[in-house]
Amino acid sequence: MTTHNDSKLVQALTDFRERFLSEISKVIIGQQDILDHFLIALICKGHTLLVGVPGLAKTLLIKSMAELLDLKFSRIQFTPDLMPSDITGTEVIEEDHTTGKREFRFFQGPVFGNIILADEINRTPPKTQSALLQAMQEYNVTTGGQTYALDEPFFVLATQNPIEQEGTYPLPEAQLDRFMFNIKIDYPSRNEEVSIVHSTTSSTEQALQSMITKSELLEFQKLIRRVPVAENVVEYAVDLVGNTRPNADTSPDFIKEWIDWGAGPRASQYLILGAKGKAALDGRPTPDINDVKDLALPVLRHRLITNFNAEAEGVNVDDIIIKLLR
Repeated sequence: MTTHNDSKLVQALTDFRERFLSEISKVIIGQQDILDHFLIALICKGHTLLVGVPGLAKTLLIKSMAELLDLKFSRIQFTPDLMPSDITGTEVIEEDHTTGKREFRFFQGPVFGNIILADEINRTPPKTQSALLQAMQEYNVTTGGQTYALDEPFFVLATQNPIEQEGTYPLPEAQLDRFMFNIKIDYPSRNEEVSIVHSTTSSTEQALQSMITKSELLEFQKLIRRVPVAENVVEYAVDLVGNTRPNADTSPDFIKEWIDWGAGPRASQYLILGAKGKAALDGRPTPDINDVKDLALPVLRHRLITNFNAEAEGVNVDDIIIKLLR
């Protein structure tokens, strides 16, 4: 770090990570990588898409995280009949009984929180999905000609079921691109599942203690922007993203064969921001190329569009990114 104060903040961030993982392990068993990615996205002001089959504690994971961070938590259950105003809020006519004058009053929707759980986001039509777009990008909501600022930190965690396609609306690429990470949550190991069954079928309930204030979290978010990064690390991230584009001269033949559209500049930005966050959480002063490589899958997997050739050969996006890293 460039200053003594920043060095102290990095140490405080590392300590917070250890305490956070220790405390959340009371209710969440395993999932170390996913928790690390959540923390990186949180301190980098990035939103996260969590993809997994039902019953893998996606909602519990997010709710527990909100409790530990002492932030206002809102859950939005996305359904086919959900309207944009159900998310952003609505204006209601109120009458002043003393004067008889009527005026509009805005009632805030669930998006006015700090941690927003967008549960099964692909179950609602694009019109309602897009209601989150402005909030995710601009940190404000416009309704009735008025713009209302959202309270920061503002962090959207969306869940998506990858196996049930009936009655779902795939997220448009423009909205997918606004998520920093696309994290796949898998089945637990046998030993983890045994522990899960023991802990969830007993009468004991674990209470979580909040361990960080809103102002401390905002300081950590500012810190990440000040973390220095070497020029060769930035160039590696930009070259990696550039090589996912089939029309680039430097992209390998398998990219031209299997990919229709590659990742845009936002992917390069998130790779570097994420690498900074990962280094700071580890207590290191600056990120290296390995940090970029470690985050390539969650940053790139929702930004590459495969074509028919890849589908015919049974190649998925993760396979292509791993091959590209090699």
